[in-house]
Amino acid sequence: MAVDAVRAEHAVREFLAALGVDAEAAGMEKTPARVAEMYAYLFDGLGRDAAEAFGEPIEAGSSGLVAVQGIPFFSMCEHHLVPFFGTVDIVYQPNGGRIAGFTHFVEAVAIAAHRPQLQERLTHDIADAVQRGLGATGVLAVCHARQLCMTLREGGTYGTETTTSETIGVFANNFLLSQQAWALLKPPSQRGEGPQGQGECRR
Repeated sequence: MAVDAVRAEHAVREFLAALGVDAEAAGMEKTPARVAEMYAYLFDGLGRDAAEAFGEPIEAGSSGLVAVQGIPFFSMCEHHLVPFFGTVDIVYQPNGGRIAGFTHFVEAVAIAAHRPQLQERLTHDIADAVQRGLGATGVLAVCHARQLCMTLREGGTYGTETTTSETIGVFANNFLLSQQAWALLKPPSQRGEGPQGQGECRR
């Protein structure tokens, strides 16, 4: 998406002036341009499809579940334009053995996150991207995040974490497979001996 940097810089300058901030004060002269540049980066996922991050899948020939955990992300709350950030865990069932390396999941999460977002929608967007990008028969996406809009506002809460999940495909209508998917996200000491085919690969 093309960014009108001049317009964005002017808008930031006007915004600061409306709040009584002197953007010409010492040390603030370049602030409008810096803010415009930063938000252009924070919103560079607009107009992009996160599913395209997967490119050509790897033909691994495996049908076992695959878990990819601890993918860091940051996004911007569309209500207040302040950050929320955390990690994403993904479990998917390959279709015809088609998988992808870890960096593709990192890129897909970043594309989905780099736009004004809601955590619930972000979680759905990630699961949808994995299903479409890999043709996965089932996807579970779990997002753990801290919302600065909950912390910074008057009377805000500190240290609160919000967890959202989205299930697509066979995980949404097959209870056993759903249980297997959630079990992969437990700490190793809590997993126990699960059914064959849970998979151990975390790319």
